[in-house]
Amino acid sequence: MSAYHRSTHGLWLAVVVTLQGTTATVGLAQDDVARGLKAQTQELLNAVTNGDARVWDRYLDPKVLYLAEDGTRKSKTDLLKEITPLPKGISGSITVSDFEVRLHGDTAIATHNDLEDEDYFGHKIQAEYRTTDTWLRTAQGWKLIASQVHAQLIDPPAIQLAAPKLDEYVGTYTLNADITYTIRRQGNALTGDRTDRPTQMLRVEAADVMFVPGQPRSRKVFLRSADGRVTGFVDRREGRDVPWKKIR
Repeated sequence: MSAYHRSTHGLWLAVVVTLQGTTATVGLAQDDVARGLKAQTQELLNAVTNGDARVWDRYLDPKVLYLAEDGTRKSKTDLLKEITPLPKGISGSITVSDFEVRLHGDTAIATHNDLEDEDYFGHKIQAEYRTTDTWLRTAQGWKLIASQVHAQLIDPPAIQLAAPKLDEYVGTYTLNADITYTIRRQGNALTGDRTDRPTQMLRVEAADVMFVPGQPRSRKVFLRSADGRVTGFVDRREGRDVPWKKIR
């Protein structure tokens, strides 16, 4: 091997080692940040159930933008007013899981699941939230500058109706001249077929209210005439209705 090749080979090895070292350093830094932010996030959630607003005051940036699970926008002042001890008869805990962080300089984007176990006047309630947080590294440590909380939806409990009752919903419904939805009964269950789409299973939440498993944001609310006949249904999603008319 010539001196040139030996020197360039050595230079290449040095570059590789340097890059590998840099990658490892970045990875370690991100892991350290993730551990720290996860701990701070758990502190914030513990403070919700403990009613300790001081923790939120410490970690929230003065200009934080917080979007709650019900869609309302809240400022730091709004949030600090809400962090109060739980009323008598209500207790619980919130646990952070599936915590991930992506670093962008002095900004960190974190996503996590928040598992809530609540005792509500003797009744056990569980809920799950998916949260995305934006943290900014400051001279005073990491501060939360934005957060969006999303309630993880699940299917409601289903009930079983007798076959004659199910038959009341069987038929073809139309959205327009080109799109129909046909409901059929198969034993003790109903299926729905929309034009050019796969067959759906239908579950009954309550009389005249149905849902498709895995689609808890939507409901089919059936409409009846004065004499009790099913005349159609509305596809209801977040309170907005799309009407379908029964044609046969």
